[in-house]
Amino acid sequence: MDYVTRVYQDPRDIPAQMWDGLCAQQDAPTPFISHAYLAALHESGSASPKTGWKPQFVTLWRDNQLVAACALYLKSHSYGEYVFDWAWANAYGEHGLAYYPKGLVAVPFTPVPGSRLLASNNDSRTHLLTSVLDLCKEKGFSSLHLLFTSPQDRLACDALGFMQRQTVQFHWRNAQFTDFDHFLTSLSQEKRKKIKQERRRVQEAGVTFQTRSGSEISTQDWDFFYDCYERTYLEHGNAPYLSRSFFQSMQDHMADNWVLFVAQREGQPIACSLIAVHALGSDNAVAYGRYWGALERVDCLHFEACYYKPLNWCINNNVSCFEGGAQGEHKMARALMPVTTYSAHWLAHPAFADAVERYLERERSGIDQYLEHLAERSPFKHGA
Repeated sequence: MDYVTRVYQDPRDIPAQMWDGLCAQQDAPTPFISHAYLAALHESGSASPKTGWKPQFVTLWRDNQLVAACALYLKSHSYGEYVFDWAWANAYGEHGLAYYPKGLVAVPFTPVPGSRLLASNNDSRTHLLTSVLDLCKEKGFSSLHLLFTSPQDRLACDALGFMQRQTVQFHWRNAQFTDFDHFLTSLSQEKRKKIKQERRRVQEAGVTFQTRSGSEISTQDWDFFYDCYERTYLEHGNAPYLSRSFFQSMQDHMADNWVLFVAQREGQPIACSLIAVHALGSDNAVAYGRYWGALERVDCLHFEACYYKPLNWCINNNVSCFEGGAQGEHKMARALMPVTTYSAHWLAHPAFADAVERYLERERSGIDQYLEHLAERSPFKHGA
């Protein structure tokens, strides 16, 4: 089958309707692979050549129709990825080799599992990945990485001999709970008591919440959110990954994908959390814990804003899953359970590829043991 391959250095040059049409056909679509989201990352300068994310979006065309595409970035660092390969980069450096530039198929700053190789069928998906790999070889990249992949992505990667890597995230599943109290009854007495104590501390501190979604989130709300978001990053000694103009694009073009929880005390906003939603109103609706920030310190406020309020909202809106983001065993105490996430890797240097393969075999064994250990710490009642 004949394809025409085109590479774009600006996602805005790709027809949005065609890109999003492919997204809708995938096994694991998310808002974060949509044209508007990727274009906002680029246009706002959040993920652009200046910040070390040079777009090389690869597309396949047949009869002037887009049949496959992926967001490929030329990376000069490993920040903002959440699947850590710093040790690999250091090993390259110790042997006098350059690890950067590398190729990355991922959504910048967004550790959400989902489709990465957008394609109309399996043949075009495999051909797309082959084209991406050929491009990386042609440009002399040290490696190619696909992060937080879907099952269909993994099949294509297996067919081309990519190394598969596993990591762990924590997700909450809605067992058809009727309300938050019903959810609490599924937990062990110890965990149920702890959550009630944490929520009571926030309430006794005089904190109340307002929930806004979609167009209800005003520009003033977005401004306040960004103040909180930026301060949280700066308090940890880092500049925020995402610019204010990125979130302006979210308000302008993807408002329906966001829900904001604003904490107030004495009539003044003091903190907030922002979650994303997908397919709301369907049986497969998903929410994603994304960002949080506070201007004041209140004991347990983070748990209330980032877990309990969103979970309550998910129950009330029949959302089937809440994904808590990268890392964090503490999430298990809030009933977010471990799930395996996947990435795929190709390294050009044969000796390093062999070394990484052996490392990943040991790591997989460790992940399996880790998951077994976590399963023994389930917060749910025995047999639940």
